[in-house]
Amino acid sequence: MRSQQIRWSETSGWSGYNAIEGLSSDLVLVFIDHPKSLSDEWFEELRSLFPNAVIAGVSTAGSVLDTLISDQDAVATAITFERSSVRCVSGLVTDYVDVETLGSDLGRKLMDETLQHVLILSDGLSVNGSALARGFSEVLPQGVTITGGLAGDGTRFGTTYVIAQGAAQTGMVAAIGFYGETLRAKSGCFAGWDEFGPERVITQSNANVLYTIDDKPALELYKSYLGEFAADLPGSGLRFPISVRENTQSTPLIRTLLAVDEETQSLTFAGDVPQGHLCRLLKTNMDLLIEHAGLAAESSKIDQNEAFLVIAVSCVGRRLVLGQLCEEELEIIRETLGDKAIITGFYSYGELSEKGESRCTLHNQTMTLVSIYE
Repeated sequence: MRSQQIRWSETSGWSGYNAIEGLSSDLVLVFIDHPKSLSDEWFEELRSLFPNAVIAGVSTAGSVLDTLISDQDAVATAITFERSSVRCVSGLVTDYVDVETLGSDLGRKLMDETLQHVLILSDGLSVNGSALARGFSEVLPQGVTITGGLAGDGTRFGTTYVIAQGAAQTGMVAAIGFYGETLRAKSGCFAGWDEFGPERVITQSNANVLYTIDDKPALELYKSYLGEFAADLPGSGLRFPISVRENTQSTPLIRTLLAVDEETQSLTFAGDVPQGHLCRLLKTNMDLLIEHAGLAAESSKIDQNEAFLVIAVSCVGRRLVLGQLCEEELEIIRETLGDKAIITGFYSYGELSEKGESRCTLHNQTMTLVSIYE
């Protein structure tokens, strides 16, 4: 596996490009946060650099290039495989009856006996990540690992975009299949938030919209815990996700707030918040957040002496609360995985990953990693 990592800015264009390597690249993962990177012309320029590659990516709440995070630019990681191949499929949410069906359709299109891993890159605001993950998990066989993330738009929560062999589009889901007899993928997904307050019951919800908790208006109750931060909703909600679990014996999933509705007093999250489940508010623990990034790296660690690709998908909420400490979670990943790791990724509105024995589902406020090697 060979690679090159390059960065684009409006003032200097692409820097660090190697033309010889570009011609042979098989995959380019590109993460963007600049209005010009949404244009047809911008994509065609990138295509001219990597004419034979699958090019895919998303808009972000911060783009990852090795152990650095950047905004208002674009970063691209080009990979040349020696024994493997990739294929990209995509679909628009509006072309399907629901996102679960969309996920199932894309999963079927990628199926092949040498398929080893699927990376999902999804619009971050028009998609219920839980339903999307179910669609893929239902059709892809055990042994095919699944990871990915929901596109971001900084803390603006305006519009998110996906790139899939063409200029950036909104309302799209793309999936990249990784194929090869020797290709392997290993993932890790950890959080590191502290719970506080009592555990309560979700008494009315619909998919990812939460209306009442303990028969009280969800937004009213949520604001009572946020105090002065309530004035800055929905952005401040990134600091206070909730954990959701089916019962006291179940493993909790974290859910990030996307929107509030004053009229209905409801909260909209990035994934399902099922009626009858238990929920509890979470708050920041800086040391635990960084420590759990290390645990994600340890879980995805491989023992070999050749270069391998590492795709990091971390939540915008983690970036918001960690602030200037944010790059420490990338540095601990580098330290854990070693100098052969080719690290790229983005800060997201939701992370998609398997965890333990369960198939892929939506997570929030986690550091999710996948290591891909030949």
